[in-house]
Amino acid sequence: MKASGLHPAVMLLLCFISSAACTSLGFTEEPFERAGKADGYCSRVLRAQSNRKESNNEFRLRVEGDPDSYQPGSTYRVNVIASSPSYFRGFTLIALKEGAGGDKDDDYAGNFRIIDEDETQFMTNCPHAVTESTPRRRNNIQVFWTAPPTGSGCVLLKASIVQKKIIFFQDEGPLTKQMCEKESLYGDATDKPLLDCCACGTAKYRVTFYGNWSEKIHPKDYPRRANHWSAIIGASHSKNYVLWEYGGSASDGVKQVAELGSPVKMEEEIRQKGDDVLTVIKMKAQWPAWQPLNVRAAPSAEFSVDRIRHLMSFLTMMGPSPDWNVGLSAENLCTKECGWVQKVVQDLIPWDAGTDSGVSYESSNKPTVPQEKIRPLTSLDHPQSPFYDPEGGAITPVARVVVERIARKGEQCNIVPDNVDDIVADIAQEEKEEDDTPETCIYSNWSPWSACSSATCEKGKRMRQRMLKAQLDLSVPCPHTQDFEPCMGPGCSDEDGSTCMMSEWITWSPCSMSCGAGIRSRERYVKQFPEDGSLCTLPTEETENCVVNEECSPSSCLVTEWGEWDACSATCGLGMKRRERMVKMPPADGSICGAEVLEVEKCMMPECHTIPCLLTPWSEWSDCSVTCGKGSRTRQRMLKSPLELGECTEDLEQVEKCMLPECPIDCAMSDWTEWSECNKSCGKGHTIRTRVVTMEPQFGGDPCPETIQRKKCKVRKCSRGQGNSDDKKRRKEQREKRRSKQVKTEVTSEHPGCKMRPWSSWTECTKQCGGGIQERLMTVKQKFKTTQLSSCKERKEIRACNVHPC
Repeated sequence: MKASGLHPAVMLLLCFISSAACTSLGFTEEPFERAGKADGYCSRVLRAQSNRKESNNEFRLRVEGDPDSYQPGSTYRVNVIASSPSYFRGFTLIALKEGAGGDKDDDYAGNFRIIDEDETQFMTNCPHAVTESTPRRRNNIQVFWTAPPTGSGCVLLKASIVQKKIIFFQDEGPLTKQMCEKESLYGDATDKPLLDCCACGTAKYRVTFYGNWSEKIHPKDYPRRANHWSAIIGASHSKNYVLWEYGGSASDGVKQVAELGSPVKMEEEIRQKGDDVLTVIKMKAQWPAWQPLNVRAAPSAEFSVDRIRHLMSFLTMMGPSPDWNVGLSAENLCTKECGWVQKVVQDLIPWDAGTDSGVSYESSNKPTVPQEKIRPLTSLDHPQSPFYDPEGGAITPVARVVVERIARKGEQCNIVPDNVDDIVADIAQEEKEEDDTPETCIYSNWSPWSACSSATCEKGKRMRQRMLKAQLDLSVPCPHTQDFEPCMGPGCSDEDGSTCMMSEWITWSPCSMSCGAGIRSRERYVKQFPEDGSLCTLPTEETENCVVNEECSPSSCLVTEWGEWDACSATCGLGMKRRERMVKMPPADGSICGAEVLEVEKCMMPECHTIPCLLTPWSEWSDCSVTCGKGSRTRQRMLKSPLELGECTEDLEQVEKCMLPECPIDCAMSDWTEWSECNKSCGKGHTIRTRVVTMEPQFGGDPCPETIQRKKCKVRKCSRGQGNSDDKKRRKEQREKRRSKQVKTEVTSEHPGCKMRPWSSWTECTKQCGGGIQERLMTVKQKFKTTQLSSCKERKEIRACNVHPC
């Protein structure tokens, strides 16, 4: 048992408490300025030792799930635990490559991530180590650890514990956990990176991509309408060329694949590498991203490798996404035993190209400046990430790739093949068969090959053609519409002379009978006899029955045999095809020929795949349509594919609501009333007019102005004393007027045989604006004995109110 891995402050504290403890730790003092440097400081932590030798199982280091191996780029929860009633005050935790001394930054593997800053922190002078934030009694701590990239080998997670003055650190046992990189299901490939390959000859492989990114398996924020895998692009290549790798920077080609799903620039970069590339690997895009295999076959491609170009890489974009991809990087197909790997099966998790800072599938474009390194996505990247898991679990794979050897060529040993030129020629032919058509170019099918230009055994060439039907993106050039390949005249062959080689069958002869059942035949000939002089046993002629003009009577007509079927009317899906024949001789009795001369039947071509609309990215959102209150804003994108391909049903504009602070509402007033009469009958007086508030100011609107206005008035000049007598006279008139009004109300309020109370006050208006109703009542005060019941009733009046608009 060794003591090591302590925070320096803890070591100094122990030395301060007891010099014996300091000596027992083997902690030798060094100048303080050296301790301030990270370089070498971590190794000092590792070299500290304790003299306590007996075993101890009170403490243990545990990785959640207890895995024996790690998946490169995945994140794991690491715990340091004390068994009850034990506890610890301090700790140190590191992740070290197996066999490394800890003297260099490269000796440490993966990255820790703090969960609780009150509990844990990175060590100041050794940033690769995690230690306690404050010394106190505790029985558990936890941090996240992200595994290193592929090719890092085995890793040792090591912990040290401080309990009182005793330090525990174990190279083997509960405080050390070894985790090695998860191996391929077929682990006969060499360790990465393999600088040189000793295999002989060449090998041919088929790579098949199985997308597993679906709403069922990855339901969070799954993009239902636009989900797809972009066209797959890759190559078999040498160690001198890197398409992409963890910790590297994305090239322009990788960036275009990652952000736009376009393989054009990536293919240009690959082809510019010349002899470092053997085969360009290409597969079509998949819309949608997932379909059952009985509906759509998994895309695949074939490629070759040799001793120099024994690595294979590819990538494809998850769409839509900021810059997320999956793929293989420098997968080595050469074995330690100088052979070729039989099969590789690899589950794929997405990785970030480091060129866009979006956090969800449909995040708007946010270029990362400066550009960051390529890294695997983790489940702790961002709470809005569709792969987010607060527990830090591994991301469920979104795809699986299978690379399987299908052929080997040349001498498969350490001997140089007999005919290197033949191998190169074979590979060149395979390269010819690779489809290098951009997905933005839509062609017809290839025509049949023409006859060879040479009629002798001299080498000639033959040609086939196709038509360009549509060019979806004018910025991407469409390749040739003609294709050529070498050939020789009839009877000539490069094949092995020890076999019997036959020509193709010649077309069928006419039927032996012009009416009724007959026989027809076809022939072929021997192009090359065996060199050993033996005879060819293969047939050179074959016959079959035929029927022409089933009815052979004077009223029947003679017709030719049916011609060949025309091409199907559809290039994909269900179509129609037709064939014809002609009337050779009309009926002898002069009647009309009743034989069918045209035949039509259905034909089924491969499944149609809808050409996706090519669209530009969404523009930024416009400003809100209003400066205050509720409004809307829009964003647009443009159609890049030609209109002749049909109408695109994707939305080109999106509208969403926006809300700004409420608009100010100014005070609203009614109109002024007419001016009142002058309050004096003579001399100087005044008159008034009024108005009322119909809308109080809101949200900072203009305040309400005055509601009463006065102005002076003068009717005539008063004679002396007249002013006082006029005032008395006026007051007397007003009293009489009020008295007569009250009497009038009493009289008018009474019905015959009833005495009614005055009208009640008007009720409150039923609406604040837009027109409401008010009511008032007149009830019976007294009924006379002689009055009939029906002649004495309550009265109700209704009037409109608050008729101003809202």
